[in-house]
Amino acid sequence: MSEPIHLISLGAGVQSSTVALMAAHGAITPHPAAAIFADTQDEPGSVYRWLDQLEGFIKAAPFPFPIHRVTVGKLSDRALKFRTAKSGRVYTKTDIPFHTLSAKGEGGMVKSRACTFDFKIAPIIKESRKLGGVKRGQKTIRVVSWIGISLDEIQRMKPSREKWIEHRWPLVELRMNRSACLRWMAENGYPKPPRSSCVFCPYHSDSEWRRLKKDEPAAFERAVAFERAVAQTKAVADCASGHFKSTIFLHKSCKPLDTVDFSTEEERGQGTLWNDNFTAECEGMCGV
Repeated sequence: MSEPIHLISLGAGVQSSTVALMAAHGAITPHPAAAIFADTQDEPGSVYRWLDQLEGFIKAAPFPFPIHRVTVGKLSDRALKFRTAKSGRVYTKTDIPFHTLSAKGEGGMVKSRACTFDFKIAPIIKESRKLGGVKRGQKTIRVVSWIGISLDEIQRMKPSREKWIEHRWPLVELRMNRSACLRWMAENGYPKPPRSSCVFCPYHSDSEWRRLKKDEPAAFERAVAFERAVAQTKAVADCASGHFKSTIFLHKSCKPLDTVDFSTEEERGQGTLWNDNFTAECEGMCGV
């Protein structure tokens, strides 16, 4: 039986971009057959511009390989399609981890991260299956999937749910954290990649919302419009079904995104005890 193929799960963020470029330079072996980028069609423009750049860098490197872009559609469109079960419960096929506020004023968060699986993990698995020539019922390893989790994120390492896929974490093997990835990029003449995530991701930190509003205002306005559209669609669905559970928001304050003050505590004349630069990531491939 032939050896399994090696594929990079490319999120197009700092870590997975570093893995891809290191592989293209022969710094990580064996040579991967391809990288796979799962497109939610809702990333900010900076991510797509970087992905185009990254493809060019890899083609010009000593050991090039293709980047396969796959998609199952536009996440924001799917999220706006509410369905009604026979019981009258209103739901969406793909859940996003919205922040929630109940009628009693109690805050919470949608626990499901189906958006990550449906639009990131599942498309990559499907493409991996095709590239690896995986047959139905396959139980032997046919694909080694490289995931760009760095040493400072080892809590995100998880084994594959597919028997024919083996996960590998090259940056952990090399004892590289995110800062080391950025140093490698700079030392090799590459620019800093943007953070890869959907424009409306509820896991954005205030610093990321602030950056989006300042540097990519069109993307920020898309997030504002999406939040309004989801709230309106849910309100109509709740009214029709007679169910009301909570109002949903993109920001942890449970306020409409366009009313949130994203200034830092220092800018407001206060000290800070918290690190606002931390952004929780989606499980799987988002942002790595």
